[in-house]
This record gives sequence, C-alpha cells and structure tokens, in this order.
Amino acid sequence: MAILVTGGAGFIGSHTVLELLNAGYEVVVVDNLVNASKESLKRVEELSNKKVTFYENDILDRDALNKIFDKEDIDSVIHFAGLKAVGESVAKPLEYYHNNISGSLVLFDVMRNHGVKNIIFSSSATVYGDPAFIPITEECPKGKPTNPYGMTKWMLEEILMDIQKADPEWNVILLRYFNPIGAHESGRMGENPNGIPNNLMPYITQVAVGKLQQLGVFGNDYDTPDGTGVRDYIHVVDLALGHVAAIKKIAENPGVKIYNLGTGNGYSVLDIVKNFEEATGVKIPYVIKERRAGDIATCYCDASLAKKELGWEAKRDLKQMCADSWRWQSNNPNGYEG
Repeated sequence: MAILVTGGAGFIGSHTVLELLNAGYEVVVVDNLVNASKESLKRVEELSNKKVTFYENDILDRDALNKIFDKEDIDSVIHFAGLKAVGESVAKPLEYYHNNISGSLVLFDVMRNHGVKNIIFSSSATVYGDPAFIPITEECPKGKPTNPYGMTKWMLEEILMDIQKADPEWNVILLRYFNPIGAHESGRMGENPNGIPNNLMPYITQVAVGKLQQLGVFGNDYDTPDGTGVRDYIHVVDLALGHVAAIKKIAENPGVKIYNLGTGNGYSVLDIVKNFEEATGVKIPYVIKERRAGDIATCYCDASLAKKELGWEAKRDLKQMCADSWRWQSNNPNGYEG
C-alpha cells in the first residue's frame, strides 16, 4: 500500500517523502511544480536509493487525480499541496481560496470515491490567530487567522472534521506546524523559494551567500525580550519525522486527532540572526523596518501531546537548524536550479 503525498516536491513535502522512504513506506507524489522543483525528488531518490512515483498534476484536476487513484494502491494521503505565501495571499485572496480550498475539496471527493479515508493534513499554528494563551496547547481555541492563507488552513480543518463526523470511517490527523527551518544534513535538499523569500531563514541564508544585501527585521517594539517577534522554529527533518509518526498513528483508526509540531521554545528574530552568525561565522547585516500587518508578537507551542501519543519530539536544536540551512544554501546558491 502506498502513501500519496500531495505537494511532495516542496520544502516540507520532499523532506517528508525522504523520511517515509527511509521508514520503508511506498510513496506516490503529486505536485504541479508551481512552487517546487522536480530536482528535489531526484535528490530524494539519490539519498534514499529508492524510487518515487511522481505525477506532475494539479489537485484541481479531477480527471488526473482519478487516474492516479485508479492506478496506484493508495492507503493514506498526506496533504501538503497549497499556496503558502502570507503576503501574497493578502494581495490575491481569490487565487488562494480557489487553489487551497477548491483543490482540497476535489482531492477529498476523489479519496472518498476510491474508499481512501485516511488523511494527514498539513495545517499551521496560524489557525490559533493571536493565541489565547502561550505556550499553545491543542486545547487552545482556534482564533481568527490574520490572512487568507491562514484562513484556508482554518477552513480546511473544519471541513475535514465535518467529513469525519458525517462518516466515522474517515481518520483525520491535523498537524499544526510552527516555523519550519533548516535543511537536510547532507546539504542536498533544502528550502528553494521563488524570487524574494517570504520566510526568515532563506532570507538570512541569501544575505549570507550575497544574493541579498541585508535582512529586514519587521518591528523591534513588540512586547518580547528584545522587541522582535518570537516564534517556535522547528527543524524540517524533525517535522518530516512527525509525519512518519502520524502515519503510524493513523493505522490505529484514531478518528480525529490534532497535534502541534514544534519544539516548545520561542526564539526571537535576533536570536536566529545571532545563532546563525555563531553557527556559520558569517555576519548578517540587518535593518529594522515597520511591523508587518498581521504579525503577532509571540507564538510557540507545548508539543507534549505529540510526544505522549505519537512518541515524537523535536531533537535538533537551533544551532543545527542554522548550520544545516547554511550548508544547503552555500552548496546550492541558486537552490535546485544550480
């Protein structure tokens, strides 16, 4: 039986595909390559010595998905596919709702019609909005996300819970990620943003490699130890291993489960800069800018439920996240393109 990974050529998707193969699972990937490169899956094959069955299709394409489900023996789906740039989602809400919601509805319907009712959904800490309390546990009420990207995650969680309520044969695991950074320790796989990066770590590494002049730090007047935003940064390989743990869990037919995947530690933007400089010996010039609309001051989790129920916890520390990110960027200054 195979696991279908949608968006499996992307940053988190490709690392998860690698860890699934390492754990002995058969993997089928569907990705439209809008924000990803086929090269990432070549590297997965190279690192795992295993084949990945790959379909270059869009999840909005019902016929293509039907063919994949007809042909492959799929047992469970890990659903990453979606547009994910917060700023862009504010500028293009219609595109984000269409792609992320409509595409997922097509996927869920095709799954149902093929009797595949196990899904692990790539959700986000953004569903907590401005969190009611910190550290955030899974009991924390969902808030109102501050952007359309976050709203698509929020809505898809509700949709999946409604589907499972109507048909208890479904098993749904919602994984709420905090801030994934880092790269595979081989330096062969990592984050490969198109154009100017939206996330902190690829921005820092591109400054370090000389592609960008300086880092913009959005706001230094938050109610945090150094005034910059505090987040829970998690190594992408730890996050990928969380999905392997969730696949084992879903075999127990758990109904609906929700897990935070983070380290439980909050680090500020300047903590990351300092740790990066210490891990690599490269200076990162930065400039303080205005706060970014929709950013909150502090967001980190309590990940003890995942430890208790999945036997999973984040093992890699901030130094390793920084060192691995730098190894990837310095070995691949142009990402997968060069």
